[in-house]
Amino acid sequence: MDLSGKWALVTGAGRGIGKGCALQLAGKGADLLVNDRPDSTDLAKTVEEIEAMGRRCVPIEADAFERSGCEQMVSSAIQAAGQIDILVSNPAYSQRCSFLEYPPEIFEQTLRGTLLAGFHVSQLTARHMVERGGGGKIVFISSVQAYLPIAHCVAYGAAKNGLNHMMRTIAVELFKHRINVNAIEPGWIDTPGEHETFGRERIESEASSLPWGRLGTPTDIGNAAAFLCSDESDYVTGTILRVDGGFVYRECQRPETE
Repeated sequence: MDLSGKWALVTGAGRGIGKGCALQLAGKGADLLVNDRPDSTDLAKTVEEIEAMGRRCVPIEADAFERSGCEQMVSSAIQAAGQIDILVSNPAYSQRCSFLEYPPEIFEQTLRGTLLAGFHVSQLTARHMVERGGGGKIVFISSVQAYLPIAHCVAYGAAKNGLNHMMRTIAVELFKHRINVNAIEPGWIDTPGEHETFGRERIESEASSLPWGRLGTPTDIGNAAAFLCSDESDYVTGTILRVDGGFVYRECQRPETE
């Protein structure tokens, strides 16, 4: 998978899945436009690691949760690189709470930060891709929670399910422009955010019970993104690629019999 000569815009690239995607795209030869929130303390490290790989890397601080921030991000990316060939759309926001107690303002914030943010950045980038011609690749980072109705995650699951349907509709509308549009559904991934939510001890104790015997890594998701952004995936569009080590089927394992 050779991405040489391509410029990739990756949102939320300061850490976690976004960073994993950015590093794997750079490893395949792409130059990077990496976004994170304003005043991010993580983005500079991502830039340093990508430049150490011999790739060009432009940091773009912008609030992907707002239309104005997405406009700033895409405009800055085009100004810096002259083109965007690849978009990995990775904005997300989540707070766990029971449905009966869920604050409506947090529900709305989750939709803004997860679903609407994906709409804004993809629409603006797709307009650029269509205008310049030559196709393109758009990959949304979704979640197995779009499929699994996990308790205390009513807003996040709804947002990710909406993201999946939005992705399919965008793919259909962009057929004629030869822009591949797909999504990745990560399972339980070992990211700083998960450690902040669950703590190291719980993560370590639960990892061995998963079908693959471990949590996924940002690199696992980055590898999938690299495939979907490459010429090798030219005939793949409107598809959801689940990368979860069997997480959604973990309750289907039968006890071993002697």
